[in-house]
Amino acid sequence: MRSDIIRKGISKAGNRALLYALGACCSDLKKPFIGVASSFTDLIPGHMHMRTLERSIENGVYAGGGKPFVFGIPGICDGIAMGHAGMRYSLASRELIADMVETIAGAYSLDGLVLLTNCDKITPGMLMACARMNIPTIVVTAGPMLTGNYKGRRLDLVRDTFEAVGKFKKGEISKEDMDELEMNACPGPGSCQGLFTANTMSCLTETMGMSLIGCASSLAVSSKKMRIAFESGKRIVELVSKNVKPRSIMNKKAFLNAIMVDMALGGSTNTVLHLTAIARDAGIVLPLDVFDKISRVTPKICDLRPGGEYFLEDLEVAGGIPGVLKQLETKLNDNPTVSGLSIKEIARFSKVSDEEVIRPLDNPYKAEGGIAILKGNIAPEGSVVKQGAVSEEAMFFQGSAKVFDSEEEAMSAILGGKIKTGNVVVIRYEGPAGGPGMREMLSPTSAIVGMGLANDVALVTDGRFSGGTRGPCIGHVSPEASKGGPIAVIRDNDVITIDIKNRRMDVDLPKSEIENRLKKWKAPRPRVTAGWLSRYSRMVSSASKGAVLE
Repeated sequence: MRSDIIRKGISKAGNRALLYALGACCSDLKKPFIGVASSFTDLIPGHMHMRTLERSIENGVYAGGGKPFVFGIPGICDGIAMGHAGMRYSLASRELIADMVETIAGAYSLDGLVLLTNCDKITPGMLMACARMNIPTIVVTAGPMLTGNYKGRRLDLVRDTFEAVGKFKKGEISKEDMDELEMNACPGPGSCQGLFTANTMSCLTETMGMSLIGCASSLAVSSKKMRIAFESGKRIVELVSKNVKPRSIMNKKAFLNAIMVDMALGGSTNTVLHLTAIARDAGIVLPLDVFDKISRVTPKICDLRPGGEYFLEDLEVAGGIPGVLKQLETKLNDNPTVSGLSIKEIARFSKVSDEEVIRPLDNPYKAEGGIAILKGNIAPEGSVVKQGAVSEEAMFFQGSAKVFDSEEEAMSAILGGKIKTGNVVVIRYEGPAGGPGMREMLSPTSAIVGMGLANDVALVTDGRFSGGTRGPCIGHVSPEASKGGPIAVIRDNDVITIDIKNRRMDVDLPKSEIENRLKKWKAPRPRVTAGWLSRYSRMVSSASKGAVLE
């Protein structure tokens, strides 16, 4: 076993003494050492209940014949970090998380890992680490939150708090209603209730075969989740004994399946960044064009929030990810999973109990998948839009640019009533390097929706969007403004055309004019000049390459 290097032989007497100091027994030193990477924190609703799941995993490891060691991994709640400078740390934390898991697993020569995770950047960061380390691993995602309720109406975080801000500013809801929505939208532990980034990544983790069957949609408050945690702890010991490694599961077929399920569900645009980054650590090249190619031939068969009306608990009742695999069975690549069953075996025995929540292929919500990749003279390397959350009437949009050099400037203009029908809000210098950290623009997009302008105003940014964003919002514009991408020289009142069906986004300027403007353009001073974010800004790649450190 890998861990023999820290515990066997006369020269390791001191090492063993320290292991005994931890309370290990002599018999424990003959067992596989299993690291339980827990991202428990009191600062994230999706992680606040993980202490119970840690115990379930530990018990499972013991039952399987292993010795568990829990270690901590930090996390950021994007909702709490949203709309201020704190969001700069969110995407950057993905790289820290990957490095931390790698560091502990490498320093202690652990034989296997159980990764306990849930929210936006923590799950992809952990997957990057296990792809990089390539030691037996199982991922336990801690589950979605129950829906809230107010006056008999089911609630979720995005529509009923972030988007409610715009409604309140318009006078459509009272201060009393606003206060009640804040209090009731998030009733307890779990990842936010729609198909936002956290839940999308949980679904894709199960699809790639790295979680046990049914893990993604089993609710945070359920005993089912506790059982899955226990079985994951037990199963990891088997994977260690059989030397089943992540790269044998997270191969090219697994990533193609994940993209297909992402398109069928209508998942978060952030998955483009995350799948690209995870694939890189697995030694797989995953260009942007692959996402669009799969989207063209994969119908959107689910209608989950933010674009639709169903919640993750509805997906769970209808059959979860196994049910989605059932409907996609003829399109999937067969591939192994940590459960021991292949993807197509799981699809064959699974059932769909509600074909409105998980529709068959011949009755989709939309003929194409949830995400589209747009190129053009604004984004030569590409940009990303959640087309599954765009209304039919907004799939083609032409309007005049209103340009802002930060999220805060744009938000002030939106709430101040300065954005009108027919405007294209351009928010730049928010990319991976320029932001730094590629902040999510949920506050501006939610305010636009809440003010009743969802189909009448578009938004274009080199930043990114929350999985909760809906409407004609195009992010990940590459190259970003701080690197001299064309978005840097767009001016107020330039005409921008967004043609999602034809995968184009262009500013109505001749090539010569864009080139002349770029010659006169000067790079701005870095916003952050000290600390971790300064290093991140200098090292991070383009969004089109996953915003990874190089």
